[in-house]
Amino acid sequence: MSVTLETFHSTVLQGNPLGDPADRRIPVYLPPGYEDSDRRYPVLFFLTGFTGKGTMFLNERAFEETLPQRLDRLIGAGQVQPLIGVMPDCFTRYGGSQYLNSAATGRYEDHLIDELVPWVDKTWRTRGTKSSRAVAGKSSGGYGAIVHGMRHPDVFGHVLCASGDMYFEYAYWNGFLDTLVTMGKYGGLNKFMETIPTIRPKDQKWFSLLNTVGMASSYAPNPASPYGFDLPLDERTGALLPEVWARWKAWDPVTMVDTHLDALRSLDSLYIECGNRDEFHLQFGARMLVDKLKAANVRHHYEEFDDGHMNIDYRWDVSLPALNFQ
Repeated sequence: MSVTLETFHSTVLQGNPLGDPADRRIPVYLPPGYEDSDRRYPVLFFLTGFTGKGTMFLNERAFEETLPQRLDRLIGAGQVQPLIGVMPDCFTRYGGSQYLNSAATGRYEDHLIDELVPWVDKTWRTRGTKSSRAVAGKSSGGYGAIVHGMRHPDVFGHVLCASGDMYFEYAYWNGFLDTLVTMGKYGGLNKFMETIPTIRPKDQKWFSLLNTVGMASSYAPNPASPYGFDLPLDERTGALLPEVWARWKAWDPVTMVDTHLDALRSLDSLYIECGNRDEFHLQFGARMLVDKLKAANVRHHYEEFDDGHMNIDYRWDVSLPALNFQ
């Protein structure tokens, strides 16, 4: 196993609205035999979930492999062909960027597509084609994977979306209710945002509020708002604000699929999976998305497995071999 931990200075993230670092630590996995050959390899970009950074793929946990260890095993067994694995850091002060450009957080889509992809091709021996380039992730990472497969089919030929955020009504609404109840506990939303790193304890209510802030800053930025983004509901009554909610829904993969069918048809492989007991009810959005893909004759593979949203790294053993690299 060979992993190099690179520091990348991002021009597009420099001076971002939150003052988050422009220097990002990015692990790059090189397959066995890389140093001893002049072979060129396919590339897989691994996107972390909400509150994640690429370095978290290196974390050792009891009874679990790190991602590099898993790749070594799968490659060694011939289940996955040798590849270069790139683990970006698109974390923000609000927990994550959803891998999108936003006036509230920064240009994370541009960072991924316009900076990291060409940097990887320039720095390592890649094949440098869309058919040899994949994007994969779970949860918010799965969201980023499917969205960029739709928005950048000229860049990624393969998409692996595991338990990705979709059908926002089910994915986020329970958290909205927690948000309304919890905001006052921290002295209002602005006070919460100022003190996110130092708040203790970071319990489930804290996470629900953070998740709402992270999603709002990604889907509905608004420089004229006192928060820099728009919440989709009235803070006093909880009533839905239809115009704001429409801006959120425009970024929902279940909505986006209708206008990106040609992009999805152009992919070499599209793999989607979700647990049938997902704690955020994401299996329902996955079913809706897959039904639309079937109706439009978009080639894909869908698996629904008997588990939830957490601690499902073992699913990489099923999903990674399904990607049909060329």
